[in-house]
Amino acid sequence: MTTVQAASNPFALMMDPESVLAAMAKSERLARLHSRIWRPLDKPMVARAPAEATEFDRLVDGVIEPDEPERDGVPASR
Repeated sequence: MTTVQAASNPFALMMDPESVLAAMAKSERLARLHSRIWRPLDKPMVARAPAEATEFDRLVDGVIEPDEPERDGVPASR
């Protein structure tokens, strides 16, 4: 099978992975691509909240909010 026929048939390429790797190593277009290593399983850097913000959140979470006020003498619907 010629190189052109093999390149157009992905199943033929799977039968000869060495030639695919060799073609990738010689490819100028692939060499010009910018690459970046992504590590999606790394733990994200999460900033810690200042102590004041944590204390404020704790206080606000503990407050029971009053019901909605009446508008024009009509109680708010639930």
